[in-house]
Amino acid sequence: MARLKDIAARTGLSVNTVSLALRDSPRIPPDTRSRIREVAEALDYTPNFAAQVLHTQQTMTVGLLIPDITNPLLARVAHCTEQELRRFGYVTLLASATELETEERRALNTFRARQVDGILMFPANHGRLDDVRRLRAGGMPVVLMAGEDAAGLDVVCMDEYDGARRATEHMIAAGHRRIGLVDNSDVTRANPAKRNGYRAALAEAGLPDLPELVVPPSGDSAQAGYAALGRMMAGPVPPTAVLIGDDRLALGGLHWCQVHGLAVPGDLAVFGYDNIEYSAFSAPPLSSVDNPSEDLAQMAVARLLMLIASRDAMPPPEVLRIPPELVLRASTGLPKARKD
Repeated sequence: MARLKDIAARTGLSVNTVSLALRDSPRIPPDTRSRIREVAEALDYTPNFAAQVLHTQQTMTVGLLIPDITNPLLARVAHCTEQELRRFGYVTLLASATELETEERRALNTFRARQVDGILMFPANHGRLDDVRRLRAGGMPVVLMAGEDAAGLDVVCMDEYDGARRATEHMIAAGHRRIGLVDNSDVTRANPAKRNGYRAALAEAGLPDLPELVVPPSGDSAQAGYAALGRMMAGPVPPTAVLIGDDRLALGGLHWCQVHGLAVPGDLAVFGYDNIEYSAFSAPPLSSVDNPSEDLAQMAVARLLMLIASRDAMPPPEVLRIPPELVLRASTGLPKARKD
């Protein structure tokens, strides 16, 4: 394996000059840097990572923790985050942990063992963040990429409360008075933002918050959405519109309507969340709350890099929420005339 002194011997320059050139130091003339890099490439030189860490006290790696790599939105966010970190010279160490806190704790410990410079994460349990707070208190830069109530931690996230509120308001404005919600917001570990936004819109319009119109899915798949909407529509007075907490669930809900002969939006208006790629190609195309992955990645990375740069005296935590946009398609509209 080629070493710095091998490059120095081949070029007739000092080891210090070679080291500076390979780090693009302006102290070394451009033509000398170019010649050194040509020799380094010819010798198949690879920098000694351990030595760099000792010299800079940074590993130039960031841990990214997501709960479900199969989720289209989270996969897109992970891709955009990796690209944004790479732009600043960082390598992404990706871990996927289910909603079990033990798996999340194991992933965080792995990040610490690998001496990452900072952590970006979607928490497994929004109600239990003590492990993450301890990391932050110990000097580890951490930014959550989802969250509603995360006192003592930095959060950069979509404003899911406002997104759900605006989607519900849109359906109210279209004339709907019985609006359902398929979402896991009432589950203890979940983020309550969408549920709270839905409730706020109903309250503002003077509509009741009916327990029978709120159904938690048994998972995050299209099949879970299919089953959850079936349970909701089996009630004595089903809704005329429904907000579904993510587009995978909503696609399953659309299929339930197709199988059971319900016209969308004539019999039931369906509003999804996250605006994944497939939403525009469903039958009918799905209205959805947009979740711009690029903006989320850029803002979260920017905040994390600022914390890394000020690691010895990190500023107080802050919460940055990205305003939502509604993407309106054929799955929502005025309902048929009916008696409620």
